[in-house]
Amino acid sequence: MKSSIKRPIEQSIKQPIKQQRERERSIIHLNIADFAAAVETSLNPSLAGYPLVIAPPGAPRAVVYDMNDQAYREGIRKGMPLARVKRFNKGIKTLAPRLNRYEQVMKHIFKRTLAYTPAIESGHWDGHIFMDVTGTNRLFGPPPDVAFRLNKETKKDFGLDPIWAIATNKLVAKVTTRMVKPAGEYIVGPGEEKAFLKPLPIDLLPGLSKNEIMKMKTFNLTHISQVRSLTLEQLQIAFSQRAYQIHGLIRGIDTSPITRVCEKHAPIRADHEFANDTNDLEQLKKAIFLLVETICQSLRERNMYGRLLSLRFFYSDGCRKTARIKLSQPTANEMVMFKKIIPLLFRAWTRRIRIRHLGLTCKNPGRPQVQTMMFEETSKMDKQEKILQAMDHISTKFGKGTVKIALTLDSPDAP
Repeated sequence: MKSSIKRPIEQSIKQPIKQQRERERSIIHLNIADFAAAVETSLNPSLAGYPLVIAPPGAPRAVVYDMNDQAYREGIRKGMPLARVKRFNKGIKTLAPRLNRYEQVMKHIFKRTLAYTPAIESGHWDGHIFMDVTGTNRLFGPPPDVAFRLNKETKKDFGLDPIWAIATNKLVAKVTTRMVKPAGEYIVGPGEEKAFLKPLPIDLLPGLSKNEIMKMKTFNLTHISQVRSLTLEQLQIAFSQRAYQIHGLIRGIDTSPITRVCEKHAPIRADHEFANDTNDLEQLKKAIFLLVETICQSLRERNMYGRLLSLRFFYSDGCRKTARIKLSQPTANEMVMFKKIIPLLFRAWTRRIRIRHLGLTCKNPGRPQVQTMMFEETSKMDKQEKILQAMDHISTKFGKGTVKIALTLDSPDAP
């Protein structure tokens, strides 16, 4: 009789614990420290062991895009004027940033990680990858095995040594890789988030702006444990509405999901790097049309339409600028999309510095609901779409670039 009563009680106690463990997420964060400098060093091993700065060497107002650990130890930081760096070390090695190269390396690493989980979130060319491997133990083993395997494959194939960390959310995983930088690994177990963050300085905590960090330091709050001693009401005095977010950040609370790349609403990106930096309007128009053409071809392959567009400028001096537009009518027609983006170019292009790189992103592509016409009507847009479909068919059969729009002819940077 005792055993028959005891067994249901034990099961009722163990079952919630088991369900709680099943709900705990396992997030892997791969972080290739100083990604641009690491890629350049892997391609040219003679640079290893010397201070290296990634910055436009010929631009008078150039700023540091990236640097390796040796340069960091000399006091060089991202965003620092290159002229100031030259005063520190006149003979320091300086290479121009090659964003296309960094993007290609990220794509190859991304393909490696995609074999383990569809829930992946990665930067464009920053060396950061988040993976949600919750529930994949039976397929690939525990998360540390997956992280170690990816680290080994990345070393072998690309000569890069990523830091890896495992935690129950993105916030703690990112803090962990910052703590062990420039190399190493770390695992924060479930329930250890609060204790792990307690002794760390607030500078390691992502999600805080520079102004918020400076404000904390003016109150002599330099560590997370000191900020935790404040109540929510006290935080509201200094940070008003942001107090609720900060109250959660300092306790390691992060419920944001990993962006699934396999979802139909994953963003579509295209980039164009000029052979020579330019501020020539015609060259910029040709480059933008090439970007629009790439985006629209990808949309048509997926039978989707784009509405939210983001145009990025990378200037010769290392500065960046982003302009966004929301189309009133979703489209996959490059003629229509190009006409909408050109006014955006004039509105956002406010500097006289030459441009080195352009990027275009189409966010949240989808399939709009279209009401079919009872009687067939042939509009100008319909004719354009038929022409574009024919061009897609020719390019598929005979190769990309077989047929082009007249605007992109005689473009030295065209593929």
